[in-house]
Amino acid sequence: MKKILLLSLLALPALAQKKGPALARPKLVVGIVVDQMRYDYLYRYWDKFGRGGFRRLMGEGFSYESCNYNYVPTYTGPGHTSVYTGTTPATHGIVGNNWYERESGRTTYVTEDKTVQAVGGTAAAGQMSPRHNLATTITDELRLATNFQSKVIGVCIKDRGSILPAGHAANAAYWYDGSNGAFITSTFYT
Repeated sequence: MKKILLLSLLALPALAQKKGPALARPKLVVGIVVDQMRYDYLYRYWDKFGRGGFRRLMGEGFSYESCNYNYVPTYTGPGHTSVYTGTTPATHGIVGNNWYERESGRTTYVTEDKTVQAVGGTAAAGQMSPRHNLATTITDELRLATNFQSKVIGVCIKDRGSILPAGHAANAAYWYDGSNGAFITSTFYT
């Protein structure tokens, strides 16, 4: 009886704890990767930024000031993929912007995918997808966590800069086709 009374008294403070207010879920998450831009450039060029751009992001957003991935070399494809998957090329499989495949005896481009077709552009510029990425991205996980209710869209001048961060489950990815001057996509997203 004494043990039960003692345990009850010890448990009482835990029962008196209040649950904190739930954090508001953000309505918009924006991921920005500037290829080869060092973090200190934000402060070096601070006086050149307007209030509604990088200054606002730095003041109201979340910033990683000292983040790195331990791999070499640093190319666009593996860099963007590492940032959005949280892992290294040895795991996600994107080892460069191009790589040689022994089985086929040819070089493969990072987002090349001959199983999809261009939408709005030339065939060569539009046959792209995240097929070579072997890992899920944070954007894929967001889509899964929201039962595909969230919207994920990648936009970049280069195909690899829009496709790899957007991931496998993106609603869309758009990139620039220099041959016709338009932003295009592929049937992977339609």
